[in-house]
Amino acid sequence: MASMTETLAAQRAAFTAELPVSLSVRRDRLKRAAAMIRDHAERFCTALSEDFGHRSREQSMLTDIGGSIAPITHALKQLDGWARPEKRPVQFPLGLLGAKARVEYQPKGVIGVIAPWNFPIQLVMAPLAGILAAGNRAMVKTSEFTPETAALFEEVCPQYFAADELAFFSGGPEVGKAFASLPFNHLLFTGATGIGRHILHAAADNLTPVTLELGGKSPVILGKSADVARATGRVATGKMLNAGQICLAPDYMLVPEEREGAVVEGLKTATSAMYPSLLANPDYTAIVNDRHFERLNAWLDDARAKGAKVETVNPANEDFASANSRKMPLHIVTDVTDDMTIMQEEIFGPILPVKRYAGGIDAAIDEVNRRDRPLGLYYFGDDAGEQRRVLDRTISGGVTVNDVIFHVSMEELPFGGIGPSGMGAYHGHDGFKTFSHAKAIYEQPKLDVAKLAGLKPPYGKATMASVKRQMKV
Repeated sequence: MASMTETLAAQRAAFTAELPVSLSVRRDRLKRAAAMIRDHAERFCTALSEDFGHRSREQSMLTDIGGSIAPITHALKQLDGWARPEKRPVQFPLGLLGAKARVEYQPKGVIGVIAPWNFPIQLVMAPLAGILAAGNRAMVKTSEFTPETAALFEEVCPQYFAADELAFFSGGPEVGKAFASLPFNHLLFTGATGIGRHILHAAADNLTPVTLELGGKSPVILGKSADVARATGRVATGKMLNAGQICLAPDYMLVPEEREGAVVEGLKTATSAMYPSLLANPDYTAIVNDRHFERLNAWLDDARAKGAKVETVNPANEDFASANSRKMPLHIVTDVTDDMTIMQEEIFGPILPVKRYAGGIDAAIDEVNRRDRPLGLYYFGDDAGEQRRVLDRTISGGVTVNDVIFHVSMEELPFGGIGPSGMGAYHGHDGFKTFSHAKAIYEQPKLDVAKLAGLKPPYGKATMASVKRQMKV
């Protein structure tokens, strides 16, 4: 395989030689990208399961196979509209004189993608939908934590793409550091906030524009008007998907103090209904590796030592301690305090702190606002005024009302964080724009506008008339 530097040089040269990148070429690349995943769907699901120790095949088909092809299909349908130049108004009276202004969207060139391990197919292909639709070429660095999936990408990609169109690279932190240091025309990183800081540093020397999709502690706010059974059912579904290994997973719940008991029971009931057993249940995914499994258990030990109550949802009374498995049941943690690690760090696993708030919704809002701005926020309730107050008084990357996570699956909503949860956004039209350069184009009429506006010396009445027009409020 050619080195990363050689591949970047080849992609840059091929991109420049091809300009302008026609819509037919873009459609062809999108279709090949979808075919690459569709044709090898079963193999990708097997690779995912090997990487995780066990991963639900049906979940992988839904989240990583279907979840990869759907944004590509959406891009194919919308491409003509996205790529159409946008007319912009010009200042009076230039429009009357024949001046014109527009924005044309051009591809940036070669886009670097650093993908995470939790959805190692979808979080490659969903960005590629926007990248290829915009007319770019791409290089992808896959996660070292999912080596089987990474190897499969490297095997099958050359069957569908020349290396100067799309190429995959794998390896550990040193490879990732070198990759992030390449002079891409744009770099997308999805992963942990701490690593995101290093990515920014690495990209800075090249002034590479960066989109960071990070994470954080995405809260659930339960209003007093919420249907507890419905809310806990939906929170449990989102928390247990991929065993909680989702950047948008509900990280902690804020509940009215008088409803805490009902919330805990609702979570137990909903989880037990979905997963009456876990160890042999093909629908439930394992923790990705020993390091993360040990980290989660250490955080539970820390919470217990500091006074938390931990309830394990284990309806079949299975013996997890002696099982040769990294499957981990849901742990509901109450009586939590800020000095516990689970209330300081993004959990990324099946642990759910439930924290009480007293009084009105402002207490829950204050709890959210004293922490870093999260990637997602979830409000449950039927009180329109309360919902509006939560939306107005909190700042997060995105919001789902009366459910969790779902905003990420709406292709025409921008997906991204704010502050420590990320910068920039993609998906749908917003992704097309992120990976495009919005080129401003102005066409001057034949008339000498500079003279008319008083821009030419000797300055005089026309100059001051122009100044007065500009100063009007």
